[in-house]
Amino acid sequence: MEAKRYLKWYNKVGYGSGDFAGNVVYAFLSSFVMLYLTNTVGLNPGIIGTLIMVSKLFDGISDMFFGTMIDKTKSRLGKARPWMLYAYIGCAVTLVANFAIPDSLGTTAQYVWFFIAYTLLNAVFFTANNIAYASLVTFCTKNSRERVEMGSWRFIFAFSTSLLIQSVTVQFVRAAGGGAAAWRIVAIIYCIVGIISNTLSCFSVKELSDAELRDGKEEEDSKLTLAETFKLLISNKYFVMICVVYILQQLRAAMLSVGTYFMTYVFFNQELFGVFSWAINIPLIIALAITPTLVAKARGMYKLNKYSYVFATICRLGIVVAGYLGSIPLMLVFTVLTSLGEGPWQGDVGAVIANCSEHTYLK
Repeated sequence: MEAKRYLKWYNKVGYGSGDFAGNVVYAFLSSFVMLYLTNTVGLNPGIIGTLIMVSKLFDGISDMFFGTMIDKTKSRLGKARPWMLYAYIGCAVTLVANFAIPDSLGTTAQYVWFFIAYTLLNAVFFTANNIAYASLVTFCTKNSRERVEMGSWRFIFAFSTSLLIQSVTVQFVRAAGGGAAAWRIVAIIYCIVGIISNTLSCFSVKELSDAELRDGKEEEDSKLTLAETFKLLISNKYFVMICVVYILQQLRAAMLSVGTYFMTYVFFNQELFGVFSWAINIPLIIALAITPTLVAKARGMYKLNKYSYVFATICRLGIVVAGYLGSIPLMLVFTVLTSLGEGPWQGDVGAVIANCSEHTYLK
């Protein structure tokens, strides 16, 4: 018997568009804030990198806090949607602040301005918005196939937005006149677009009632304190495994975020950043589009993810070899193949977390 369906196609697409809003912030910040701070403001990249690392420590703590707060929330909009909706306003304000450091401040004050703005954006507002957005999958459907489909739509929008932002931002800044004022204008425009997209995504789905989500089972997790939640988390081997994978993913993302520097100062061609963005994101989008079908044929996520990621890892080693040989075309080929291999895992990870979370929640 086919599992009950909760969503229409437009609900899934609408939900996925939320990652357009998320990556207007994330792709813009991660790819270009260092370029803005060093080349436009004139700050030291070593100090900026250290401040970002320290800020990430706060980010890890706030993840658990907002997860607990969302679980305890009761409102007309549900548990996740209020956090997703209102936290994005903070994202917009602090994103502009990261690209609007006053020239009149002294150097030390500029570092302090950046650290506060960056930490508020990453550890507070973006964390609250993104955790709420990810957990919304759990609250609006109990159908595992729909969750995979929502994850696929989500990451299609995510990688499409990353491709767009990484491809046009430098030219956009130039068209706006260059300099600090141009970066500020671009940031404001991106934030306006992001607020509209986030709002549409938030209201494209509805959360199920607590009674329907629990199916008559007792709700226990809402009674846990933050400390108890942390103990439960680290004692669950599956969450620990997901955490390790996520850390490795963030290390990879950190390497990608310095792509503009690599293309400018190693290959001496800043335009190659856009080319490699296409080679990364287009294959990911193609793979994500067929991921639900592949999951169905493989009768689950595990085998598909295992073999596809082994393939991606081998291809990533090929990128290293091609880079050592100095062959840009060969690097592009292996980049495309790597992205095709990573696609199923990228699409399924949200659904995996959602399904594991629900299992633990109901156990």
